[in-house]
Amino acid sequence: MRILGIDPGFATIGFGLIASERGEQRLLQYGAITTPAGLPFEQRLAMIFDDMTTLIASSRPEALAIEELFFGHNVTTGIGVAQGRGVILLAAAKAGVPIFEYKPSQVKQAVVGYGNAQKRQVMEMTRRLLKMEKIPRPDDAADALALALCHGRTHTSLLHQAGMESSGR
Repeated sequence: MRILGIDPGFATIGFGLIASERGEQRLLQYGAITTPAGLPFEQRLAMIFDDMTTLIASSRPEALAIEELFFGHNVTTGIGVAQGRGVILLAAAKAGVPIFEYKPSQVKQAVVGYGNAQKRQVMEMTRRLLKMEKIPRPDDAADALALALCHGRTHTSLLHQAGMESSGR
């Protein structure tokens, strides 16, 4: 299964593409989509949509894993991220890619084995699981790879598969 992990945003959108088969995950590609700060916001959203459409078409993912949003102290930034996330979801939906959403604690649990792991621990474990020499940069790309790993490890687990069989899927 080809899984595209996305760390949503509007200035920098991290992406990470992995192949997940029989409990093994393999790195295919990672990077970031960026939009210029001086550009009007609606044009930034259009760029995100166009770039996501191109990325999805070229990478042909079978699933898209994206982080659920939570609003911390800066609600204004959160609203912009939410709008960027909406454009990303639209691009995936129009391409017919199934979307799976994960909370940060779910990603930490799946990648590190501890739902309260520190960001540095998640980044290091992502590097190890994907057999990379260095932690991926930018951080947004590392986060996106962790999301893809989370989906790969969760979706292909024996417990998940048993649940799908018993529910008739």
